Amino acid sequence: MADNTAPRPFVVISGKAVHDAILGREKEMLDLVEHGYRLHGEGRTVNPPSYFLRFPDEPANRIIALPASVGGDGAVSGIKWISSFPANVGNGIPRASAVILLNDKETGYPLACLEGSIVSAVRTAASAALAAVRLGGGRPRPTKLGIVGTGLIARFVHSYLAAAGLEFEEVGLFDHSAEHAEGFAGYLGRADTVRITVHDSAESLVKSSDLLLFATTAAAPHVEEPGWFAHHPLVLNVSLRDLSPAVVLDSCNVVDDVEHCLKAATSVHLAEQATGNRDHVHATLYDVLTGAFTPPVDRTVVFSPFGLGVLDLVVSRDVYDRTTNGVVVADFFHEMSRYGG
Repeated sequence: MADNTAPRPFVVISGKAVHDAILGREKEMLDLVEHGYRLHGEGRTVNPPSYFLRFPDEPANRIIALPASVGGDGAVSGIKWISSFPANVGNGIPRASAVILLNDKETGYPLACLEGSIVSAVRTAASAALAAVRLGGGRPRPTKLGIVGTGLIARFVHSYLAAAGLEFEEVGLFDHSAEHAEGFAGYLGRADTVRITVHDSAESLVKSSDLLLFATTAAAPHVEEPGWFAHHPLVLNVSLRDLSPAVVLDSCNVVDDVEHCLKAATSVHLAEQATGNRDHVHATLYDVLTGAFTPPVDRTVVFSPFGLGVLDLVVSRDVYDRTTNGVVVADFFHEMSRYGG
């Protein structure tokens, strides 16, 4: 990958450059994320636990480090450093911000620093859309999409569902902020002719949707009743903490990685704490991709992706390889002589 006699120039890749490298390539991103899942399932990645920096005086805020390494043709190592400060939304800026550092597999030297929030949103959306297609393969085509939490991640997931070939007759929305739900409805109305319904409760939305997306900032379960899911929808539990253990235990649960997902008070982790076992976790998405597990059509199926740093890296490596307008920091590496000048 690199000339091991000298490090490559260090490049800073802005959010605009990341956006330009990804724009219009949703289907390629779907394939790339599936490739990342397959590499991970085949044991060709290293994906240590994520590390959480928390603030005792500000419990809603956190910054997470996701180190990883990917093998194969696009071999690279790196780390995503992503913050979540929910109060940002009230100040008119996105909740999350991030940077991603890539390291050369040959020398270990840093290759690039990328604005990471777009990469993170893309890999999350592509993961959710891939799961929607593969987990719903034996079901009737979903016609009613329900979205709980109407922020940036919901916008990206909605776009990637369309790129994956899913078309809906109706999109339902629920957000604890009516203003945000109406704003999202306006966004959808600019580009979509489907019927859009803003619901006044999560219950009415859940009961009227056959594909559900949870993309909130919830820190604890607020969807408590298994009976709301009696029609057995497919659920994309992207925000991880909306569903009560009772809902989880009444469902078939598919995760991206068992060890990663069953921690940090996710819904599936709370279910493990309630039962003392992991019997409620039925498969990983890799199992579904390889045909080792076929999701049932007569149960609610919940996909809970904790978010693998591996996926951030496969997308970031692709951006790095394609970007021609990154900013090269020519003197980033300065002390390169072992014994001085």
